[in-house]
Amino acid sequence: MAEEKEKTVNELVEQRLKKMRELRDAGMEPYAAPWPAKDHAQRLLDEYGQRSKEELEGLQVRVSLSGRLMAIRDFGKASFAHVQDATGRVQLYFKKDVAGEEKYSFFKKFMDIGDIIGVSGLLFKTRTGELTVEVEDFRLLSKALHPLPEKWHGLQDVETRYRQRYLDLIANPQVKETFRLRSTIIKAVRDFFEKEGFIEVETPMMHQVAGGAAARPFRTYHNALDIDLYLRIAPELYLKRLLVGGYERVFELNKNFRNEGISTKHNPEFTMLEFYIANRDYEFLMQFTERMFGEIAMKTLGKLKLPYQNIEIDLTPPWPRYPMLEIMKEKGVPEEALWDREKAVLWAGSQNIQTEKGASLGKVLDEIFKEKVEPFLVQPTFITDYPVELSPLAKKKPSNPQLVERFELFVAGREIANAFSELNDPIDQRERFLKQLEAKAQGDEETHPMDEDYVRALEYGMPPAAGEGVGIDRLVMLLTNSASIRDVILFPQLKPEPGAQS
Repeated sequence: MAEEKEKTVNELVEQRLKKMRELRDAGMEPYAAPWPAKDHAQRLLDEYGQRSKEELEGLQVRVSLSGRLMAIRDFGKASFAHVQDATGRVQLYFKKDVAGEEKYSFFKKFMDIGDIIGVSGLLFKTRTGELTVEVEDFRLLSKALHPLPEKWHGLQDVETRYRQRYLDLIANPQVKETFRLRSTIIKAVRDFFEKEGFIEVETPMMHQVAGGAAARPFRTYHNALDIDLYLRIAPELYLKRLLVGGYERVFELNKNFRNEGISTKHNPEFTMLEFYIANRDYEFLMQFTERMFGEIAMKTLGKLKLPYQNIEIDLTPPWPRYPMLEIMKEKGVPEEALWDREKAVLWAGSQNIQTEKGASLGKVLDEIFKEKVEPFLVQPTFITDYPVELSPLAKKKPSNPQLVERFELFVAGREIANAFSELNDPIDQRERFLKQLEAKAQGDEETHPMDEDYVRALEYGMPPAAGEGVGIDRLVMLLTNSASIRDVILFPQLKPEPGAQS
């Protein structure tokens, strides 16, 4: 069946190539100059879709637009078609008596579904009431050599949708709407921070020292400097250098890169918002985050209660707060496992929870948390006060130095933001980096290396501060009701196509 389908596609491609050659032999260019379109499909539908047949006849509205042919129906001396532009679709009517015999014959002989066309003509309503352009003039703008897949039902194959996003955008209007909304969400984020007095900055994408998050980096090499560099896993250490330099409110909205697995929640290249504010702490950031998410949702969707898959997410503040270890106890983790590494490893094993050999207590607890707590955090929830070894850049809690002033925000069973009161004690920071180096020597590839310049910056004095990172892709997933991160990234990372050149 697949071979027959491939054969049919190849035959169609050959037919279209033949048409292209015939056009050029006749002195006609199949990839023509731009068409002076002044109209868009959706504006015509909005402005004239409710007008009666008689009103349109009286108005004599002439329009000009361009787009892709999505359907053609031939009735001999007349043909109907649908053209799709960036805003939507509208029907076209080609009639021999109107377009002229030569033009109409050209349309029937050379035009195929998928071709890009420019048209001009008179608006009217058909007997069935569909707004239609009676085509008086047209031009082939771009010959499509491949037929559109599943032209009547839209593109459904998930692998093809992600790999050939251009086809997905052509065939599935809701996908185009998702990415339009993504753009609106990002603009709303920038508007919010501008209103709050932050300045947007850009920090390096290539780092000599990979730091700012517990993650495995991508490595590259700079020929002129003769050094290894790392694609950044986070901008944190550079943004906090700006606090040392005297800025009080900064944010960056840009790409991060982590050499880790690919799933519905992870892509190795992703968009992150990070922001830092002087003389505030993580308690302030919880209220700030509630307000930020609420304003973005209202600005983009006009509501705080959002459908997400088969549930409703309510962003109305205040959101509940639970200390990490307390909620783990509530979910059945024994008290002794929270403070003793060996007991934590044994209990995790009894629950079929995989932990890495030699993992610290904090990392074992993190794996237990992911299995026993995270999936149940459906409504917006702050989890606070993490073990210090999980947060080497966060300030310790004065009341319990084994924990840090940190929270993560969970929505729909996944982490969407991470924040803490920033560690600004250079002595403490150096000691934590040294412990990270010990862990790295024992095989932990996600630990922070020593960043001497960052410690030196702290030695000049960084004000008390709080910082937060928000996963923009996950935020967009939430606000667009998308189940997979691949649905909100235009070109997600995929395995090479079978048979593709390496």
